[in-house]
Amino acid sequence: MLDRRLLLVSGKGGVGKSAVAASIAIAAARLGRRVLALGMVDSLGLALHLGVDSLGADPRAVAPGIQAAVIDRARALDEYLKLQLRVPRGTPTRQLSKALNVLVDTVPGVREIISMGKPIYEAQQSRWDLVVVDAPPLGQLLSYLRAPATIERLVPSGIVQNQAASMRRFLLDARRSGLVLVTLPEELPILETVDSLDELATEPLVDLALVAANRVLPRLGVSDGVITRLPDGPMRHAAEFHSTLEDHQRYWLDALGDATRLPHLFGLVTPAEVAAQLSGAWGEAR
Repeated sequence: MLDRRLLLVSGKGGVGKSAVAASIAIAAARLGRRVLALGMVDSLGLALHLGVDSLGADPRAVAPGIQAAVIDRARALDEYLKLQLRVPRGTPTRQLSKALNVLVDTVPGVREIISMGKPIYEAQQSRWDLVVVDAPPLGQLLSYLRAPATIERLVPSGIVQNQAASMRRFLLDARRSGLVLVTLPEELPILETVDSLDELATEPLVDLALVAANRVLPRLGVSDGVITRLPDGPMRHAAEFHSTLEDHQRYWLDALGDATRLPHLFGLVTPAEVAAQLSGAWGEAR
């Protein structure tokens, strides 16, 4: 997984995708890879899990081997004009940008292709070995992933159509791009994840790198018989509660099928400590 150029980390809101994205960046940097971590919509979660207060549009060093930034749509639009559409650098783009902003807000796929263009462009640059994207929730991300095909249909020929086709090929190339889908071992997140997997199976938009089940409880390692023999009190109540939750999680994990299991981290830990501890899970996912 870590040998790819671009990894998009997504999942239902609240499942910990920012923590997972940061942990993947940390694991890759530990292997000596030059990593760019990008916040695609909201950078606060990614920033905190990388140990900084905020991120800007320009990449900044946040840890050895890791730089991080947030995608700014206005900047992305300007870069799209100059780098993707090859508008000469000396050409004033303010009026063109204003005109395109109208298209961004009205024409299907334009907003999304500009946003997707940024991480794909960065993933093709020699300065990075891996670009890890803290992407929007999957329902929203699917519209971003569909944008290249949408633009291909709307624009019959020319540089815009060619660029959209190139983006679509990059996303579908399992050697270069992949989706990390994060979920929780609970009913609603698992059911939505299974539905998303079915949708991606029928409409290939990006290669599925792996599914990660976050906040999985450790095995209690104690039989029900031992728990019932404990004296009534906090220890017994905690053991019963843990055992019940463990059974509930195991049921939904079985419904999910094959997934990388990330541990539930107990105690008072900062977001950066969470990401650092989760990074050890990716040693076998290369």
